[in-house]
Amino acid sequence: MSLVTLLPFIVLIGAMFLMTRSAKKKQQQAADMRNQMQPGSGVRTIGGMYATVKEVSDDTVLVDAGPGVELLFAKNAIGAVLSDDEYNRIVHGIEHDLKSDVVPDDASSLTETDESAAAAASDDEPVDFAKKDEKDEAEESSDDAVAAEAKADEPKKTDGDSEAK
Repeated sequence: MSLVTLLPFIVLIGAMFLMTRSAKKKQQQAADMRNQMQPGSGVRTIGGMYATVKEVSDDTVLVDAGPGVELLFAKNAIGAVLSDDEYNRIVHGIEHDLKSDVVPDDASSLTETDESAAAAASDDEPVDFAKKDEKDEAEESSDDAVAAEAKADEPKKTDGDSEAK
């Protein structure tokens, strides 16, 4: 037999070795996590139930799932040991202060002050970016003045209390 015919078998055996090695690492990490469990820790079972650890023995864990509800689980049934912040967020809906973690959506919030941002938000007029000559600006301002005078001269409408029927 030549080396070329043995090469696929060697690669297959190497791949199987690497897969079993990574699976053993994951199992060892899960076992370490379960062994570090202590009373008062928040846990999630493999069934998806959240509870607080009350007692830990060699093979079992007594958890408090609610007022007056104590359940006995095998240690292998604990899927994850949660941090206090994560447990409170999921079970009680308590969020920790996220103000320091907030990233702005755009760069304008980094450059504007609160007053200029409020002023910019209150402007409802569209901005015209077209180039204008001084002559065009003078005509536009006179057109605005004429429109304002015409509006003032119009008779005011009423709610139907007019004399003409």
